[in-house]
Amino acid sequence: MRDPVYYSGSAEFFDTHAHIYDRKYADCNTNVEDILLRCKSSGVTSVLIPADNEETSGLAVDLAMKYDGFAGITLYSSVGIHPHEAKTYTEETEDFLRSSLEDRKEKRIMALGEIGLDYYYDLSERSVQREVFAKQLEIAKEYDVPVILHERDATGDCLDILRRFYREGRLRSLPGVCHCCSCSLEASQELVKMGFYIGFDGPLTFKNNKKTPEVARNTPWDRIVIETDSPYLTPEPNRGLINEPCHVPYVCARLAEIKGVTIDEAAQITYDNGKMLYGVN
Repeated sequence: MRDPVYYSGSAEFFDTHAHIYDRKYADCNTNVEDILLRCKSSGVTSVLIPADNEETSGLAVDLAMKYDGFAGITLYSSVGIHPHEAKTYTEETEDFLRSSLEDRKEKRIMALGEIGLDYYYDLSERSVQREVFAKQLEIAKEYDVPVILHERDATGDCLDILRRFYREGRLRSLPGVCHCCSCSLEASQELVKMGFYIGFDGPLTFKNNKKTPEVARNTPWDRIVIETDSPYLTPEPNRGLINEPCHVPYVCARLAEIKGVTIDEAAQITYDNGKMLYGVN
């Protein structure tokens, strides 16, 4: 049994990263309408559905278009190729991304991602990951969309690629968000200097996590967004259960505690930041 959602006030929350198409939901007999109804009851009014390959890009777009407005929830999507899937990237994949971004307003596509590097699992060759990451950064610049950055155990190479694009003026002024930030304080500060937002989710609430709260404490308010990465990384007190966007108030509550503000203030700031990041009203 999951605990009741933490928040019962009047503020609105923006979960900037939730894979609500994931098969884990079907496995536990949860559908999208159930998820969105629980969003409504917890104050979550906006959700961005990110992608990690061609199939999930299509699913993200379809769900955002079909369910936008259901239960009063605003939905957005992204398209992109995760570093795990870099080995599948072809000319046809690139054509798919470009054609999707051509129609991005109609399809509620607000970003390119998840993209980046993941040396923890190494499901694609590292050289291939770097090549595909750079190709997608080029596309993001061409179509003037922010990126959703995935980085795990690859901070050095990730920053090297971003530094090169930054020096050459090939990043947007608001280049995107470092999703589920797990890098060092120094690396996060460099990302902020390049214009990136920092995304915080369930690990911020974990009792044995010392690094992420320190990053949050030192990240400027105007560069913070909150997310769940549903169905993964469920925050305390529901850690171990399947995650949903309705849990993002727990992340916001921990952020507010770290920053020394009320949850209402943290909710409003991160909600506005999410809209600014993705260029929505």
